[in-house]
Amino acid sequence: MNNFLQETFGLDGKVAMVTGGHTGIGRGISNALAKAGADIFIVTHSGRNTEEVRAEIEGYGRRVEFYQADLSLEEEAAKSIEKCVEAFGKIDILVNNSGTIYRAPILEGENQMWQKVIDLNLSAVYYLSKEAAKHMVKQGSGKIINIASMLSFQGGKFVPSYTASKHGVAGLTRAFANELAEQNIQINAIAPGYIETANTAPIRANEKRKAEISSRIPAVRWGVPEDLGAAAVFLSSKASDYMNGHILAVDGGWLAR
Repeated sequence: MNNFLQETFGLDGKVAMVTGGHTGIGRGISNALAKAGADIFIVTHSGRNTEEVRAEIEGYGRRVEFYQADLSLEEEAAKSIEKCVEAFGKIDILVNNSGTIYRAPILEGENQMWQKVIDLNLSAVYYLSKEAAKHMVKQGSGKIINIASMLSFQGGKFVPSYTASKHGVAGLTRAFANELAEQNIQINAIAPGYIETANTAPIRANEKRKAEISSRIPAVRWGVPEDLGAAAVFLSSKASDYMNGHILAVDGGWLAR
């Protein structure tokens, strides 16, 4: 049984690049992939928490490298892929996790914030996936995991730019999968439900809103970053080799209601 699990879900010898892998959901995914055997290349925007995360990943006996970049810029996104390949010699797994959110009523929203959200949440996914896929095609294999959202399926409220970007992420996931499946590259996405992260802190600070959301989740709790780790390992491993263009909800049952 242990041999089966290792052969099917193990990531020994793999290199995973995780954007925003030093905090929140990304940190949970980075740790899970490292526990499964992968070396980790983390791209950060701020450079914070890197030493804490380094200690965690090296504690699993894995290598980790960090690179600071503004992924909303095409040239910096491309450079980050190059730096990963320079550091580890290849890229087997790309997790497009970095993202931002802007909350404001439609009639009051600032137009420049629309572009900021789209650039990081959607355009960066395109730039990074395209550059990573060039290396994966040469290798003859690869896994790309995008972080979608419940708002890849729903409209939400007060977050039109975020909703548009996450619908776009779902579309890019399917579009890349259609083109690259024959190259033995699998592109899928994880759609987290309500997870306790910095992005959801304003919602959780509103006790009434938090209670309303919690009451609608069949699991009767918000998720934590660690809840997404096993899904990321699955989508990074041999176990998902015949899975492509899928949006996997990890939401405590939110979409089932």
